[in-house]
Amino acid sequence: MLTFKIPRSLTFLLTTLACVFYGATASADATEDAIAAKLSEAIPRLNITGVSPSEVPGLYEVSSSNGGNILATEDGQYLLTGDVLKVTPQGIANLSEEKRLTQRSETLTAFGTDGIITYPAKGGEKASIAVFTDIDCPYCRKFHNEVPELNDMGITVHYYGFPRSGPNTPSFAKYVSVWCSEDQRSAMDAAKQGRSVEGQNCENPINAQYQLGQQVGVTGTPAIVLENGQIIPGYRPAKQIAEVLEVL
Repeated sequence: MLTFKIPRSLTFLLTTLACVFYGATASADATEDAIAAKLSEAIPRLNITGVSPSEVPGLYEVSSSNGGNILATEDGQYLLTGDVLKVTPQGIANLSEEKRLTQRSETLTAFGTDGIITYPAKGGEKASIAVFTDIDCPYCRKFHNEVPELNDMGITVHYYGFPRSGPNTPSFAKYVSVWCSEDQRSAMDAAKQGRSVEGQNCENPINAQYQLGQQVGVTGTPAIVLENGQIIPGYRPAKQIAEVLEVL
């Protein structure tokens, strides 16, 4: 077996580089922790989920469970809001929106599909959409009327509860009743048509779905989230959705 002896000079160099790398990593972690601590103290409701170096030199990205992203200086003294744009050979790239898409898609994937009400595609599924909906929203009802058409085009519709009035309200109670029904889809169909649904209560995920909607940036209903994380706000005809998904 061949053996090689590493020169002492090379050993010293490798050890030095490792120390420098460790020191730089530790310093970066300390900076990120300091920014998170300072902002958490100043804005307790921000619910910071992470701090990381931004592509913009000298600035750090601060992510929160509230669904927003802000930029902070290294000392956490100054904050910037709004989208970060970058000039590229192909034109202007919206770095903030690209990150939002990725985060939104990852958040929905991590949440999973347990507890949602699904209207599956007929035949082979070509695409799926996540729809945050409210029983009493007029445009949600209009959208629901076109769900069969979406299913016929190979699009699966996953419904997430997002009663706009929030917890402990009549609209929220209606969604809970639908979810607790033995036949959820039939109950949803009836509720969307304005028919009464037997009031029920059980252990349910509606509050978690409502919070998920807030986290991914839902501000109104219906909110249609594509698999790539893009949000289509408000009602869109079935054919228009299919064109965006390129399933026609």
